[in-house]
Amino acid sequence: MTASRLSERLSSARRRPESGPRWVRVVMAVLATIGVIDTGSITLNKWGLLGSLSCSSQGFFGCNGCDKVLSSVWGSVVGQPLSLFGFLAYGAMLLLALIPLVNATPAVQAPCRWGAVVVSTAMAVFSLVLLGVMAFAIRDCCPFCLLSAALSLALFVLSLLQGEWADRGQLLFRVVLVALVVGLVGLGWATAVNRPAALSSKGAPIPVTSISTPSTIALADKLTASGAVMYSAYWCPHCHEQKELFGKQAAAKLKVIECAPDGQNSQAELCQSKGISGYPSWEINGQIDSGVKPLQKLANLIGDDALITPATPAGG
Repeated sequence: MTASRLSERLSSARRRPESGPRWVRVVMAVLATIGVIDTGSITLNKWGLLGSLSCSSQGFFGCNGCDKVLSSVWGSVVGQPLSLFGFLAYGAMLLLALIPLVNATPAVQAPCRWGAVVVSTAMAVFSLVLLGVMAFAIRDCCPFCLLSAALSLALFVLSLLQGEWADRGQLLFRVVLVALVVGLVGLGWATAVNRPAALSSKGAPIPVTSISTPSTIALADKLTASGAVMYSAYWCPHCHEQKELFGKQAAAKLKVIECAPDGQNSQAELCQSKGISGYPSWEINGQIDSGVKPLQKLANLIGDDALITPATPAGG
């Protein structure tokens, strides 16, 4: 009888580190769900499937809103919003928290525990990199981004509280290894992305390098003559993309209004009075429309049916 009880206690002790307190996983699931909603909303907004997000945050930790952060060169990766990858990470954390609540067998819980630690460590470290980018490069912040960073750090702490780790040395080794890899990759990415911006002086837009064609120069002249205005921000990559379509010579002929308060020759008050909420925004024939516009569409808007040949990349 004594041997049987001892065997049961040993068996229970072996299972206890795998089970862990259920409340931790419940809280993780709740926080991951908030993260899914947070990053999912930003992603849908960037894809144009969701209306403008309410992000007026003057005075909130010194933030001036989200547009400057989300539209910066760090706001996208391989052509997709950075928030999309955050959405996928939070979705993974949600599954890793829910699966052990449904299936309590050690064979299922052990991989989920380790998976949650690895994913949450990567998320927390990358969030710290992004906080550094906002503080030292963009010099502004976004409440949605701060919320995501807080959620990532909270999930990391909770992932460590999932149970009594049998081998804490192995836990520490994996956490440090993942943190180093993600930290180095994140810093490398942040630095590489910022190289084009380094070409411009403080508050000045990135120089246009593409070569204008006769048709883009003619279009720029006609747009200016018609009173068309492009509202821009020096830090906006989409504004730079629009100018690159025109080319260096043609872009210089456009009437461009700088809307960033800290930009050179800023006319932020005018932009505010016009209700400009996205960059670039075009005002043509009294109508304001935001987003990068194909040159042919701009030509058609001013009644010009000429075929427009976009600028060619420098050296191309």
